[in-house]
Amino acid sequence: MKTVIMTDSCCDLSYDYIEENNIHIIPFTYHIDGKDFIDDFGKSLAHKDFYNRIREGSIPTTSQITTYTFEENFRKFTSEGYSVIYIGFSSALSSTFNNAIMARNILLEENPLLDITIIDSKGASVGQGAIIFYASEMVKQGKPKEEIINWIENNKLKVNHWFVVDSLEHLKRGGRISSASAAVGTLLDIKPLLSVDEDGKLRVVKKIRGRKKSIKTLLEILRNNIINPEQQMIFINHGDCLNEAEYLKGLLLSELKVKDVMLNYVGPIIGTHTGPGMLCMVFLGQDRGKI
Repeated sequence: MKTVIMTDSCCDLSYDYIEENNIHIIPFTYHIDGKDFIDDFGKSLAHKDFYNRIREGSIPTTSQITTYTFEENFRKFTSEGYSVIYIGFSSALSSTFNNAIMARNILLEENPLLDITIIDSKGASVGQGAIIFYASEMVKQGKPKEEIINWIENNKLKVNHWFVVDSLEHLKRGGRISSASAAVGTLLDIKPLLSVDEDGKLRVVKKIRGRKKSIKTLLEILRNNIINPEQQMIFINHGDCLNEAEYLKGLLLSELKVKDVMLNYVGPIIGTHTGPGMLCMVFLGQDRGKI
């Protein structure tokens, strides 16, 4: 039976990569300036325009993917004889994952022979995307579905997500830090270092003074936690701060020999909550890593 890898648009892989590798995306929607947009990787609203609107004062919001939407997408591929592997945005950060579970259960009640596997990535943004990348490579190599699923389950908690944000305002709005902490942090030029833990939850790990130091801290964490760098694709995503993403990439390549670096935007679903200037580095370690 043929296998299709499915995910949601929170994976923050590039549109070109998605198209070239036949990965099926179920899009989130977001709302900004009185209009709803499908998260279609910058086609309807360019990423740069999205972040410029936030800089100008717009406050976007996001919506879950509905059970019905999942049901329709799963039905389309199972009716064509596919085994479906859906790898979703962390269940600790969104109820969307639970909607995928409900959709699968509805379809299995209709036909218990359908082959639909739902996997909680325990990740977000390109941390989720990294799992999609490796799973897609295995599909192209002709690996059986069971081997792909086992690899994901055995390795998803080895995906390190580390990122820094430029402004504390968006974390305050999302309830990640208090108003008082945001005010003091802004005054002192504090740049929080954040990670996604083993439960798939977002956590503030450290508060760093100064942007350049925070970027160098990302490289230090990678250096201390990465395994087999020469075999790895490293993922760097940014919230419309391309120059700093290129700077981080240059630092990385000057110190470590890696297979390649994939550089892309942070999409609007995560960008809504982190704002412009978010810089993210993702790689595989022995576990979720530490500083």
